Amino acid sequence: MQRITMVRSMLAAVLVLGLAACESAPQQDSSVSGAGGRGSTGTGVATSPMGGVGTSTLGGREGAQQQLATEAGDRVLFETDSHSLNNQAVSILERQVAWLKRNGQWRIVVEGHCDERGTREYNLALGDRRATAVRNYLVNQGIPASRVTTISYGKERPVAVGNNDSAWTQNRRGVTTLQN
Repeated sequence: MQRITMVRSMLAAVLVLGLAACESAPQQDSSVSGAGGRGSTGTGVATSPMGGVGTSTLGGREGAQQQLATEAGDRVLFETDSHSLNNQAVSILERQVAWLKRNGQWRIVVEGHCDERGTREYNLALGDRRATAVRNYLVNQGIPASRVTTISYGKERPVAVGNNDSAWTQNRRGVTTLQN
């Protein structure tokens, strides 16, 4: 009986190590991260050299991104043809500001996204305005401008596929992603 338990433990360890060795970074970081601080698993936490709380070396950027998504939310949503921040977006961004102040070692890229409607050019410009609106809010709340850059993906990276209101709502977003 004891031998069977030991064999099972060894097989479980081999499986975990095998999965960890096969793990690779996602191609589209923003589409795998959480929304508005909902649902995620935790990561190891350690004190950063700058006095804030960060992820352990085992978690790296991916772990910190997950922590941001869980604790603060990593994205805000926009209304159709708008780059204005609503009350829910401001609430999420305030939590992001607090998280970013505690984790000063991270630079961020704010991604601007749009739904599938409209031309490519229109959506790239709207995505840029959305990313800039998020960036400006974060900077105005004390995040150094040197830590924040923006990029617009327009309608090129949908997180939800579909020709309906539900998909369009999810795709009209600004996503905060961490950079080393």
